[in-house]
Amino acid sequence: MKEEVTKLVQDAIAENEALFLIDLSISPDNNIKVIVDGDKGVALNECIRISRHIEHNLDREETDFSLEVTSPDVTDPIVNKRQYNKNINRLLKVKTNDESIEGNLIEIDENNITLQWKTREPKPVGKGKQTVVKERKIPMNEIKQAKVKFTF
Repeated sequence: MKEEVTKLVQDAIAENEALFLIDLSISPDNNIKVIVDGDKGVALNECIRISRHIEHNLDREETDFSLEVTSPDVTDPIVNKRQYNKNINRLLKVKTNDESIEGNLIEIDENNITLQWKTREPKPVGKGKQTVVKERKIPMNEIKQAKVKFTF
């Protein structure tokens, strides 16, 4: 069943090249969960279209199933490289093996992301502190988890 559902999902996503698959899981009791994202987010009507495409091409007489097509939750970590693109200029919390860094995502290239943040540091001469802008390029292969951090 998984191969059949995977093909149906891929066919449905292919109709909108801005969409991409994040996760597809099928539980032992045939609960199908599809998570899709898009370069500019995912409209509800796209989730409905994908759901209908899957549902209309599976036979409930053959196998009973439940189906959920959704976009990632705002608290879910970034798991696909394409998700970084839609989060440019957003605050990210990135964990590597060695540290945890928070900063605005300002740049993405083939292998790295660049975060920027402001911090207070002692002045090089005299007393007091000054605000300094810091940047860090982080190789994607060192990222253990990256999440968008929302501030209210």
